[in-house]
Amino acid sequence: MSRLSRQDATRHQEPRETADGPVPGLAAIVMAAGLGKRMHSKQAKVLHPVAGQAMVLYSVQLALRVAGHQVAIVVGHQADRVSQVIKQATGERSGHAPVSIVEQRELLGTGHAVLQTRPVFLESGRFTPGRFLILNGDTPLLKETTLRRLLDVHQEQQAAVTILTAVLDDASGYGRVVRQASTDHVSRIVEERDADPATKAIHEINVGTYVVEGDFLFSALEKIQPTNAQGEFYLTDIVHMAVEEGRPVAAVLLEDPHEGLGVNTRRQLAEAEQVVRTQIRDRWLDAGVRMIDPASTWIDAEVRIGKDSVLYPNVMLEGLTVIGEDSIVRSGCRITDCNIGDRVEILDHCVFSDSEIEDDATLGPFTHLRPHVVVRKGAKVGNFVEVKKTELGEGSKANHLSYLGDAKIGKGVNIGAGTITCNYDGMRKAETIVQDGVFIGSDTQLVAPVTVGEGSVIAAGTTVTENVPKDSLVISRGRQVTRPGWAAKRRALFGAGVAPVSNPKQSSGKSRKAASRKRTVKPSAKRSR
Repeated sequence: MSRLSRQDATRHQEPRETADGPVPGLAAIVMAAGLGKRMHSKQAKVLHPVAGQAMVLYSVQLALRVAGHQVAIVVGHQADRVSQVIKQATGERSGHAPVSIVEQRELLGTGHAVLQTRPVFLESGRFTPGRFLILNGDTPLLKETTLRRLLDVHQEQQAAVTILTAVLDDASGYGRVVRQASTDHVSRIVEERDADPATKAIHEINVGTYVVEGDFLFSALEKIQPTNAQGEFYLTDIVHMAVEEGRPVAAVLLEDPHEGLGVNTRRQLAEAEQVVRTQIRDRWLDAGVRMIDPASTWIDAEVRIGKDSVLYPNVMLEGLTVIGEDSIVRSGCRITDCNIGDRVEILDHCVFSDSEIEDDATLGPFTHLRPHVVVRKGAKVGNFVEVKKTELGEGSKANHLSYLGDAKIGKGVNIGAGTITCNYDGMRKAETIVQDGVFIGSDTQLVAPVTVGEGSVIAAGTTVTENVPKDSLVISRGRQVTRPGWAAKRRALFGAGVAPVSNPKQSSGKSRKAASRKRTVKPSAKRSR
């Protein structure tokens, strides 16, 4: 059963905000080790999804686009689970460059976290970065254009450290950026727990995104001491250390302060979800996809859509779904991890999962595709049809009220209403094979394992339990008995509109005898076949 790969879907790639490649001499570090206490969750904060994708992957993808394969990710809390998600998203099969994952076994602060990556870059012998880009794993709204501007400013000002800042009306909870009164240059960053009232009154905050010179970063980290309220090794201390050494510190102020802020609470997660989904919709609208009501259309981050496809209201496209060109998805559909071809029409209220639909097929309304279904070119699946682990051949039809499971159905097959593949005997699953050109009448049961030969006809109401040879007619049902005039005599006996007593014990003996004397109906000598 073939499936299109993500690499095959090149014509449906997501439009990017920039076409620039990796910056030479740059390495990136993504910090994803924190607990995320304010999320009040059993799950690590960076694994919470935003638009169907783990939060940390937004930072990882940014790092890969800007720094190429020179990316290290620091994990800590739930390290195994976080590592698994990252590896699945950045492994060789995904088409992404591999990354290095480093575990921070003791959560001793941001400075200590970055220090754990030193062996990856300085002791491996493969690459010595000229500068480092440091990102947090909880900033899904950060844009690539912002990072490239940060890198440009760092180079223009020949800074040792360049930080990303924002001005907030309410800066509580964030580290404050303290500037020199005479020059307005950044002098240090003070975390809120260590700030005095005058420092807390500052509205410029540290976003937590940095560019640091390669010859300065690790030597500075080795000198940091945990002399703060939390007893941690703060990465922010390198700013003051650079100033003390007389090395320039630059800052880039965000125009939109919310772009660089981390997600720390459920409320912030919900807000980030809305922003990201709006951005996704806008990109696809700009790329030539039509949405009747964009606000009610939900598209996950990794979905791909071809030009001139149309999405009606209340459509959800999830996971790794790919939709081709000129296709239509009507209202109320939820499609997850599916590959859908060109000129496909999906009618209202369908649910599809992990399946492939080839060009020119029509499905719905109220069709349910469970995992591992292939609907071949030009095939039709109609209302109230459930399909599971089945291939429906080119031009074949299952228009209504059927269940097809564990089946391989050939070309040009007609599946009548009420047809069921009986694929499970309570112990094991078995396969049904229906070859090309078969006609299956309504209310048919195909008891697997069974094969229906090419060109055969299965009469309505048949239960098929044995293999059917090519070009056969199969009828398996009780013989019809017809008694002409029986209904009229029954009415005369019991009276129009009066039903007979079904339980003989409820009627008197006299009534039963009277009825017996009047009963004159005799079976017909002929029976209709």
